[in-house]
Amino acid sequence: MTSAPSVRAPVHSQVVEGFGTVGITPVDPAADSALIHSWVTQERARFWGMGEASRELVQEIYEDVDCRTTHHAFMVSRDGAPVALFQTYDCAEDRVSECYEVQPGDVGVHLLIGPIEGAAESGFTGALMAAFIGFVFADGSARRVVVEPDARNVKAIARMERTGFVLGPEVVLPEIDLPEVYLPAKPARLAFFSAPGAASATA
Repeated sequence: MTSAPSVRAPVHSQVVEGFGTVGITPVDPAADSALIHSWVTQERARFWGMGEASRELVQEIYEDVDCRTTHHAFMVSRDGAPVALFQTYDCAEDRVSECYEVQPGDVGVHLLIGPIEGAAESGFTGALMAAFIGFVFADGSARRVVVEPDARNVKAIARMERTGFVLGPEVVLPEIDLPEVYLPAKPARLAFFSAPGAASATA
């Protein structure tokens, strides 16, 4: 499914050798919701937790994210073509803070790779991860990247290990039931990636 391109400008662009130019652009809820909906409702994205969402609900969710200063969503492109959805958040302002001792400079991330046409490309996700980590650490304020994939998502956990994340404990992210957002409780595996020169504590 195609989507009208976002009218927003990229906030980060990085050339990854042998892969191409990765662009990271804030999600435009109205322009990007159809494409995001087509990704999150596929079976392969079941751990994203939006499999039953309508396009209208997807737009509403990302309009809510767009209003926040602690949570951010980005469309990721490779040489101009959208390939992933990337989200960052302040761990101290998220439910994950109830599951471990948040440190100054902790930045949480969520990643959804879009469907890839044709055969799987070796090194594809690794190249994107390199760009994401470069983006998070670019301004010097982040000290550690924190991820919390579903504990049942063994492929994602293995991917994080290959990228250099240090596995932390398995936790249960608490339920959130608010008028603007509902998130069910979720078993998750924490993992951490420290900035160069930063301490590598995992809890």
